[in-house]
Amino acid sequence: MKIVILDGYTENPGDLSWEGFERLGEVTLYDRTPVKDAKEIQNRIGDAKIVITNKTPLTRETIEACPQIRYIGALSTGYNVIDIEAARERGIPVSNIPAYGTDAVAQFTFALLLDICHHAAHHSQAVHEGRWSSCADFCFWEYPLIELAGKTMGIVGFGRIGQAVGRLANAFGMKVLAYAAHRRPELETEACRYVELEELFARSDIISLHCPLFPETEGMINKESIAGMKDGVVILNTGRGPLIVEQDLADALNSGKVYAAGLDVVSAEPISEDNPLLTAKNCLITPHIAWASKESRQRLMDTAVGNLEAFLAGTPVNVVNQGI
Repeated sequence: MKIVILDGYTENPGDLSWEGFERLGEVTLYDRTPVKDAKEIQNRIGDAKIVITNKTPLTRETIEACPQIRYIGALSTGYNVIDIEAARERGIPVSNIPAYGTDAVAQFTFALLLDICHHAAHHSQAVHEGRWSSCADFCFWEYPLIELAGKTMGIVGFGRIGQAVGRLANAFGMKVLAYAAHRRPELETEACRYVELEELFARSDIISLHCPLFPETEGMINKESIAGMKDGVVILNTGRGPLIVEQDLADALNSGKVYAAGLDVVSAEPISEDNPLLTAKNCLITPHIAWASKESRQRLMDTAVGNLEAFLAGTPVNVVNQGI
């Protein structure tokens, strides 16, 4: 059985193995596929029955142009690049990878926050440049140093990742306010409770976004919601870039209403050169890598192989277009 992997490099730049897929069929692997060239995508799929994609789009046009496709596997939790309705109409199950990066993303959320609090790498660079050696005092710091104990973290989206972030926040001595569309009362403690979104915005010192991107959440961080936040709030986003109206956040950073932002995602990726956040004050931006620890990518690989094995056994799992 022919298997084509359209864009494998991000998942596996060379430190993992594709052997799991190779056991299941004849694999054609592409590190990258031009995402805007539908004809090239179709040519690369050819007569393959199994298509594995991360960010290469599988549109209705492509699905219809490749009638041999029997299964589509997403190398990600998100599957918005796949026309799942077109796949459903043709009886093609689409499987995604749920919950592979929970610990990695939670840890990275705190990497962003701790960098904002202490700027450790910046101060190390200052030492290597000789500024400590020539300092008149026994120490110096070039940014305010922020202690987390006693602060309140508001977590928007309290699924697996949000809960993991909440546990870390509690470990740092922080209180947690959580907002979720579906509440689980058994998760509430003295240090963690559910509130409405307006209260979360108003009372939180740090706001961390972990909710899905839906029409009702798109642009939820905007000039109106920011106006209801504390002066000097910190905003973190390791969820989806379009949750934030980027010009509004840039304006709030430049005015000082928002003290700092730590972002691993932006609205268009890779980031466009004219993104206003690139020139905003105190804005830390990383290139969508919260998910990308080796351990996390290995879990992703194992689940992707397991998804395909289940399909070949006639019992597909993690199917996002049920009803085929």
